[in-house]
Amino acid sequence: MSAIQTRKERERAERRQRIVDTAREIAETDGWDAVTVRKLADRIEYSQPVLYSHFAGKDAIVSAVALVAAAELTTVIRELRESADTPEQGLRAVIQGYLDFARDSAALYDALFLLRTDLKFGPEAPQELKDAFLELLLTFAPFAPPHDVETFTEVAWSTLHGLATLDRGGRLRPDFRAQRMEVLVAQWVRGD
Repeated sequence: MSAIQTRKERERAERRQRIVDTAREIAETDGWDAVTVRKLADRIEYSQPVLYSHFAGKDAIVSAVALVAAAELTTVIRELRESADTPEQGLRAVIQGYLDFARDSAALYDALFLLRTDLKFGPEAPQELKDAFLELLLTFAPFAPPHDVETFTEVAWSTLHGLATLDRGGRLRPDFRAQRMEVLVAQWVRGD
């Protein structure tokens, strides 16, 4: 590969990353409804056709941000799980970290779990999604028996997602967050 081709590929990758970063910034400050191809083009000073040469549309841009979100969530979960002294302490830390991520990184969480994307989940999922699920699986595995660990993880994750979504939407009593976590831990650790 020539130096010119290498430079063009690097510039293309940098342009793509700039689009993703800018979409994330707009979503974090103004919400996902404010993220449009026109607004992105204006903000990064490229024409709309240049953006479309990187992404087919908003769903593809949201998908790219969702992969960033998955990688960041993976890091959070891994660090919390690995720094805990026991599986139960890891579980508590991951529950809290997951709920904090959903609240504090709402634009990323929404891109990953709530907005329409081009992403496939399951066996064909991108590696970032597989890595995030694996970290959840490693967190919940000690508490899964006698259940299938992947099914147990899906149910536990669904519960966390429900709590995160309802809490962010103001549908749950804010003064009872700690009690809700204790209920979950009791159910998962002792099988209550």
